Amino acid sequence: MKSLTASVALFALAEAGLRFPCSTLTVQRLDPAVEPGNSPSAHVHHIVGGNAFNATMTGDVSERATCTTCQMAEDFSNYWTAQLYFKHPNGSYHRVPTIPVQPLLGGSNGAQGGLTIYYTQFDLNKDNLKQQKVKAFPPGFRMTVGSPGSTTRNHLGLSYQCMSGGSRGTITSDMPSKPCSGGIFTTHHFPPCWNGKDLDSPDHQSHMYNTVNSDYFNNAPACPESHPVRVPQVTFEITWDTSKFNSMWKSGDPNPFVWSFGQNPGGYGTHGDYLFGWKGDALQRAMDKSECFYDGCGSIKKQPMATANQCAVKDMVGEQVDGWLTGLPGRSGMEGM
Repeated sequence: MKSLTASVALFALAEAGLRFPCSTLTVQRLDPAVEPGNSPSAHVHHIVGGNAFNATMTGDVSERATCTTCQMAEDFSNYWTAQLYFKHPNGSYHRVPTIPVQPLLGGSNGAQGGLTIYYTQFDLNKDNLKQQKVKAFPPGFRMTVGSPGSTTRNHLGLSYQCMSGGSRGTITSDMPSKPCSGGIFTTHHFPPCWNGKDLDSPDHQSHMYNTVNSDYFNNAPACPESHPVRVPQVTFEITWDTSKFNSMWKSGDPNPFVWSFGQNPGGYGTHGDYLFGWKGDALQRAMDKSECFYDGCGSIKKQPMATANQCAVKDMVGEQVDGWLTGLPGRSGMEGM
């Protein structure tokens, strides 16, 4: 896999889609997509984006949000994944922090933790808009990818990399089996095809169709008749700073990093949630711009990350998720399930 230096060169040549960082907004047990109204939800999530985030989110969230942790000032969407924890040999747990995905480009220095978001029309090198129009999501739209109950790989586009020095390492479908000096890198590619009718579905996935056929930023094949609307392909990238725990990983022991939903051999239960919240037609304007990268060729407004970092939400659950814990929040007694 390419080193970070090589990645910089790749991104310098890229001319399609959006790529931008979002700092961490909050870490707590809420999930308005899968468990709306439940406070707390079943497990801890790491969340970025707009400050309308709450246990219940309906309608146009961009009308309620007043700030966002994302570089794109008109993006009040929320993006979240399960939180990664380190399990100490003594049985206690510690939250693994995130660090900004490198390289930080387009004036995005200063991001704090969080993750990097992509919206691509075709791939990273071209948009192909003349052959493949892309429709932005409507207000109220949401979707998920992956499932915490998965024990085998069931979705291309969900991957891990063991970072070392300037290299992200080989893309794999399961959690690294050795200490990673540069941290664990995770990627979540969402489906690109929508049925054009439903803002959600009972399983939060059936209104979408996945034609993704690789773990890379390749164009996904054509959408089927059942889900004919091509939407931007959303992708999350996260760097989990596992390096500070490596000295506590005893030689010969299995991987001690676990997701907040409990033990999950191989890490196949990794998943992501997306709740659309762009202001007005901002995302559509960006997607309609031909051969532009990062900021939609100026069609949407960016903000300094120092401003984005000031955005916050209150602790709505009121439980400890940091420091050394006797069990995973909400999962005490169920860590082996």
